[in-house]
Amino acid sequence: MRYVIIGSGNISNTYVEAISEIGGEVAGVVSRSGKSPASYPALPSWHSLDDVDQPYDAVCVTTPNGLHHEGIIAAAHHGKHALCEKPLDISIEAMDAAVSACRKADVTLAVAYQRRTAPDNRAVKKLLEQNAFGRVFAVDLVAKFYRPQSYYDSGDYRGGLAIDGGGPFMQQACHNLDIYTWFFGKPTQVVSMLDRYTHDIEAEDHGAALMRHENGMIGTVVSSTATKPGFAARLDIHSEKGSVTLTDDVITHWSIDGVDNPTDTSFEYNHNGATSATVSDTSAHKEILQDFERAVKTGSTPIGNAESARLTTELILMIYRGNLVK
Repeated sequence: MRYVIIGSGNISNTYVEAISEIGGEVAGVVSRSGKSPASYPALPSWHSLDDVDQPYDAVCVTTPNGLHHEGIIAAAHHGKHALCEKPLDISIEAMDAAVSACRKADVTLAVAYQRRTAPDNRAVKKLLEQNAFGRVFAVDLVAKFYRPQSYYDSGDYRGGLAIDGGGPFMQQACHNLDIYTWFFGKPTQVVSMLDRYTHDIEAEDHGAALMRHENGMIGTVVSSTATKPGFAARLDIHSEKGSVTLTDDVITHWSIDGVDNPTDTSFEYNHNGATSATVSDTSAHKEILQDFERAVKTGSTPIGNAESARLTTELILMIYRGNLVK
């Protein structure tokens, strides 16, 4: 497939590289600044999708969070499929507008929650769907990352509410919260405590939330960009048949009665999001792109379909609304 990248920030370089590695093509880049990605300065660039004068099949939306719906809606207006960088967007209204535009245009919309492609995450998801763990009563997610102040100073929107949509819950940990909602759905009750501790930003840089699901399951999540030097993300699942720990999408503890550990020891995705926003390993992005292309060609549901990706933003918004620190 042939793509136009919407947005020329750091993550756009990852998409250009991943597209070329799966045999696709990049027609060029749409950017408000008129610039091409730093690593690919020779790519054609336009200020608007209306200006694109080359054929293409789909767009990759890599703009800041709160602008995602604009790129998706523009693509749908042109009858093009859209793969959107996470999250789908930062508000219910924006997500609804994007999904509605794609539905009306009959184009595929997917979100790049590429951690869903990790073999161990897929294996756990399948076992949960089969009720292989029995009743799951507790899930604890810890996403203690670190970003220096220079990261937030690199863009006026970083760490703000209008465009970034929040701090680490909306930005860095949304990948991990997406696995949580992909596995367990959205809770019915959320209380949280969020605040700023080490950064000069508008949003939170550290916080914790307590969640209760309709089936009685209790979930907890801690998310941070203040916990220096940054730590691997960890998800602990506790059920009546035992416990499972996933560390950065790899099963690192397994004690489920009567169920063999399905870990894939060949998995080598090494994006160290705990300490850096740079993505040097494109393997997971290649998988999400290949899945997106399959969905476009066959009419199947993409692994990062918009309806399930929406739940992640909904959960994050619930965490923000439940903040007891005012």
